Amino acid sequence: MTTHDVSTPATNITLAGTTVLVVGGAKNLGLAIAQRADAAGASVVIAARDIRSAEKAAAALRTGRAIALDITDEQSIADAAAELGAVDHIVSTAAAHHNVPLSELDHDATAKAFDAKVIGPMVLAKHFAPHMPPSGSITLFSGVAAWKPSPGFAVMGVTNGAVSVAVSHLANELKPIRVNAISPGIIDSGTWDEMPVADRGAFFDGVAEGNLAGRVGAVDDIVDAAEWLLTAGFVSGETIHVEGGARSA
Repeated sequence: MTTHDVSTPATNITLAGTTVLVVGGAKNLGLAIAQRADAAGASVVIAARDIRSAEKAAAALRTGRAIALDITDEQSIADAAAELGAVDHIVSTAAAHHNVPLSELDHDATAKAFDAKVIGPMVLAKHFAPHMPPSGSITLFSGVAAWKPSPGFAVMGVTNGAVSVAVSHLANELKPIRVNAISPGIIDSGTWDEMPVADRGAFFDGVAEGNLAGRVGAVDDIVDAAEWLLTAGFVSGETIHVEGGARSA
C-alpha cells in the first residue's frame, strides 16, 4: 500500500461542530476518510463489526469514538442509532465481495454482498435519518465495475449499480438530507496488498493503461471527493465518478 498523507484537508473545508459516522472506518479507505474528517474538525465515530479494530482506529483521532455495528444486522444498526443519537453525516465504505464466474455463483455469498453494499446502507438510512439534521448527508460507495462489465465480477458490478440507483431513491425520500455515492476505480488503498507484489504491479500497470488518467487511483483521490461531498450542500442523488476516466477509455 502506498503511504499517503490524508490528515491535512485539501481545501479550507471545515466540519467543525459536526459528527461524522464512518461505517467501515477501521481500515483502508474508511479509515482515511475518518482521519480527514477528524482533521477538518468533525467529531468522528468509527463503526465496525469488530469493536476492537474500531477502538484502535478511533484512539488515534483527535475526537475519535468507536461503536460496534454490523451492517448486515438490522438490530445492530438500530442499537447503534439509539446509542449515538444525533449524527450529521454518515459515510459507509462497508462491502463484501464474491468475485467468481457465474458458473460458480453462490446464493448466500451473493446475498451477503447485497446486504453489505445495498440493503445495509438502506437500513442505516432508516434508523439514522430521524436523528439527522436537514443539512445532514449520507455518502455510500458504488464502483466502476457497475459500468465496466468483466467476467467474474458480476456480483460486484450489480451491487455497485444498485448503490447508484439507491442513492437517487433515498435522496428523494429523505430530502433535504443529501444522499450521494462515490464510484471509485481501482485504488491503491490496501485492498490489493494480499496480492503478490509482482502480480500487483502487473495488475496496476494494466489498470493505468485502461483509464484516461494513466495511473492507479490514490487514497487522496477518494478522500478528497468524500470530504467535498460532506459539505456540498447542493449535490444530492448523485454518483460521483472518481476513476480516471475508466468508463470512457
